[in-house]
Amino acid sequence: MARIIDYSFLFQQTFGRTGANPIGSFRLSELNSQSVQAQLKAAGIDTNSKQYRAAMNEMAKNGNGFMFTNVQAIKNSMQCYDKDGDYIDPTTGLAGLLVTDANENSRKRIISIPESSKDEMFEQTKKEFLREKGILNGDTTRRSEVYTNMYRKVTKNDRLAAGYTMQEYERAYRQAFLEAARKADPGWEIGRPIKSGALDGITRESVEANLRQSGNKLMRGALDTLV
Repeated sequence: MARIIDYSFLFQQTFGRTGANPIGSFRLSELNSQSVQAQLKAAGIDTNSKQYRAAMNEMAKNGNGFMFTNVQAIKNSMQCYDKDGDYIDPTTGLAGLLVTDANENSRKRIISIPESSKDEMFEQTKKEFLREKGILNGDTTRRSEVYTNMYRKVTKNDRLAAGYTMQEYERAYRQAFLEAARKADPGWEIGRPIKSGALDGITRESVEANLRQSGNKLMRGALDTLV
């Protein structure tokens, strides 16, 4: 997931200029000075908020004390975070979707996700499987919309785990469709037309009835490898 941050606040040394302080700007190293803090508070910025601290941490990480910023740039950067200081994904407008070194392992867990979301993913996977003849086409898929719809239904702290869980279900659905297509036509290969009615007997419930959880994975019966 791409993280998009506006670094326009770093507009002094970035371009090799060392002239006078641009009007209304101050060095990053001066952020904690009494005059700058007074300026920020006068502009309505809560310097004690998690949102402010997250924005400042990002600035400090990507700049240095000699670079300049200003009140508006700080406000713009703060808009990238929610009140808890969590990054807001610019594509979905939702927080809780940023994968970091700290949460990379903890996100890989199976949790309960909305039935309506599983329904939506099953139908979308089936539709695209038939349309693309089993090919995974990143240019035409609308699976990201299914994920976004689900993220809006779960709490912020569960979004990463919900996404991981949905990936496991999605893979199980696709594996069931592959098996059904090959059963209906033993000579079928991905990219060739699928025999009419080959998937008619596959339902979400029939797929999930054969799933078992093994650690942080969902397995289908004795088949441990999902295509």
